[in-house]
Amino acid sequence: MTLTRAAPQRPDSLLALRLPETARPGADRAPSPPRPFAPVAVAAAERPAGAPTPFRLHLSPPHLTGGEFDILRRTLESGWVAPAGPVPEAFEAAIAAATGFPHVLAVASGTAALHLAYRCLGVGPGDEVWTQTLTFVATIAPAVQMGAVPRFLDVSPESWTLDPELLARELAAAAARGRLPRAVVSVGLYGQSCDLDAILAVCDRWGVPVVSDSAETLGALYRGRHAGRGARFAAFSFNGNKIVTAGGGGALCAEEPLPIARARHLAAHAKEPAPHYQHETTGYSYGLSSVLAAVGLAQIAVLAERVAARRAIFARYAAAFADLPGVTMMPEPPWSRGTRWLSVALFDPGAFGADREAVRHALAAAGIESRPVWKPLHLQPAFRDAPAAGGAVAVRLFERGLCLPSGSAMTEEEQAVVIEVVRRCCRRRFG
Repeated sequence: MTLTRAAPQRPDSLLALRLPETARPGADRAPSPPRPFAPVAVAAAERPAGAPTPFRLHLSPPHLTGGEFDILRRTLESGWVAPAGPVPEAFEAAIAAATGFPHVLAVASGTAALHLAYRCLGVGPGDEVWTQTLTFVATIAPAVQMGAVPRFLDVSPESWTLDPELLARELAAAAARGRLPRAVVSVGLYGQSCDLDAILAVCDRWGVPVVSDSAETLGALYRGRHAGRGARFAAFSFNGNKIVTAGGGGALCAEEPLPIARARHLAAHAKEPAPHYQHETTGYSYGLSSVLAAVGLAQIAVLAERVAARRAIFARYAAAFADLPGVTMMPEPPWSRGTRWLSVALFDPGAFGADREAVRHALAAAGIESRPVWKPLHLQPAFRDAPAAGGAVAVRLFERGLCLPSGSAMTEEEQAVVIEVVRRCCRRRFG
């Protein structure tokens, strides 16, 4: 079945963004359908006065392979649509092959995966759960909803992820107080792993388990192995903006079978093996539907291609901004090979001549979506009373950091428009 879409109208010559009729196919795959979030211009007369220019180039839209339709058709024809059966099992096997984790549970979201990890670790009211402050709220939200007290730690300038030296000091102080955390949550950020071995060494000294929030790091490598490997649990996300998407969904992974067996039991309402519904405890409806798993199966097959495309996008940004004063790109430590899920730039207003918000507004006026880096959680009203350690590095990154369009289907011509808008922001001061 061939899908067609009317060519979008583009009145602005600067943003005459050329969109291919199909996304780039793999070497042995059928051409992809048109991108679902292709730029669509809206005539100025059709927009209410003062309304913002609609985005025509998005931050990280889904990139279909073309194989999703066939797997979906076969899944629906089989009658398997529930969160059970051969398709979720095949998706779990594919995740295991991609990450190296021997035990995988596909679930409804990355947040659900983290919730199950916390439940399996016995997180409860009054327990402390520690994580880095520079992350998305879902990292800690399930633990807080379980009654835990979050503690937010600063990040390292080297990687923008949890600072192992700060963690070591804080754990020693917590041990002296007799109040160690129930868990420490390491986080991969924008496609880059944390320094997990250093974090594990510190936590092992005090017997504190580590959960890896790897929602943003599918396909990333850390010291030659997949990001998250070595943690007690690792949680992945297949949300619509991720490098591989199922339109939703997530996965919980572990090195040992028993933790995943426990999580699988809880994810299916903790039903006991009996002819009637028998429950020794309560669980959740966290299974991943066969329909979403089918999409994920097609997507994960091109993970390596998606990583290569996003790293190439980052490299083009870095080269294009190399001569601009006050612009630096997210670093990559020697122990990391990230996916560059999102390309992130820092803008020093004193040297660049414009701050992050000026650049963001200039891009938005041109119909280009960008987004500030995560607002540190210790600054969020929801956590105003939560304890924190440090935070200056994360605050500086938030004040200066901007995520730029990074979708793997973005063409070089489209990216050139983004680059030109950013460069014009600098030229306003330096000519």
